[in-house]
Amino acid sequence: MTVTAQDGTDHGAAALEPGATIGILGGGQLGRMLALAAARLGMRCHIYCPDPQSPAFDVAAARTVAAYDDREALTAFAADCDVVTYEFENVPALTVDTLSPLVPARPGRRPLAVCQDRLEEKRLLEGLGIGSAPWRKIDSLDGLRAGVADLGGPCVLKTRRLGYDGKGQARLKSTGDADRAWEAIAGAPAILEAFVPFSREVSVVCARGVAGDFAAYDVTENHHEAGILRVSRVPAGISEAGAAVAVDIARRIAEALGHVGVMAVEMFLLDDDSGERLLVNELAPRVHNSGHWTIEACPASQFEAHIRAIAGWPVPSTARIGDATMTNLIGDEALDWQALAAEPGAALHLYGKHAIRPGRKMGHVTRVRPFGA
Repeated sequence: MTVTAQDGTDHGAAALEPGATIGILGGGQLGRMLALAAARLGMRCHIYCPDPQSPAFDVAAARTVAAYDDREALTAFAADCDVVTYEFENVPALTVDTLSPLVPARPGRRPLAVCQDRLEEKRLLEGLGIGSAPWRKIDSLDGLRAGVADLGGPCVLKTRRLGYDGKGQARLKSTGDADRAWEAIAGAPAILEAFVPFSREVSVVCARGVAGDFAAYDVTENHHEAGILRVSRVPAGISEAGAAVAVDIARRIAEALGHVGVMAVEMFLLDDDSGERLLVNELAPRVHNSGHWTIEACPASQFEAHIRAIAGWPVPSTARIGDATMTNLIGDEALDWQALAAEPGAALHLYGKHAIRPGRKMGHVTRVRPFGA
């Protein structure tokens, strides 16, 4: 689905030519796959990351190993890049502020600032009239107790910042769990969310260009284990009308943020006496794990869509060539690489990480099949 936004976006930005350099803040697997997609389009990538063992370094033309607040290193990095992006949303805002006067930084500061803070996400959604789980702002243990009493159990306490893959979260059944939950997040500023009796978790991975052009991949159904994405599949178990609503939600959020590039909107699908309803769970202003299936199942993957968008190219078609299931390889599951490599039709991706740890995403495998098979 492709539409054009009518929002005063800068339509005059010149498209980067093949041979341009894309700067990427962060050197994990998302940066690695972005660099591979950029190479397909004839562009080079310069990865900036403090970790000298970053897996993205293996596939990039240049690297900088420096802290995200190193102004001298950031200035030199900007001088080598034609545009800068980020592969994760916990890049310090100071980093983007330092780079922005020197080189275009896309998606930009506002998507980063909003998506770094769950409270700001909730306020954005409220302002747009988009539903999410009932919530309360939590700044103290007493406030937590009052919030649980107000919302009722069960609830989920989430740190406002730096939470991912189930980290920075604690579940509560009642006010009796407040002390334990508060200790689990070390008293960090948080939000409390009421438990949502969802039937499915879904996501929309979408791309928005410099000129405001917008495209969304088909709604993806996701299954988590211990807070970590386990399996993503398309098509999702959602009606055609529900899928259209999900895509419209993602479009409205991307336009409100002035987002340029790929972003993901994670949602809860409720199916009750009121029919299908969607509540937004989280936003990610970047390429996303639930979109990995697009590498094999679409002519242009989410990674290529992101590179195209930030480079000022038109966003590509997001059509599928088949149904797909993506399974994450977590921890020592990646040691099964020989069996997976021998499986007909299985597309294996290993991220080149130097150490296997429980709960760590080491790779993924995607299986594409004919429509409806």
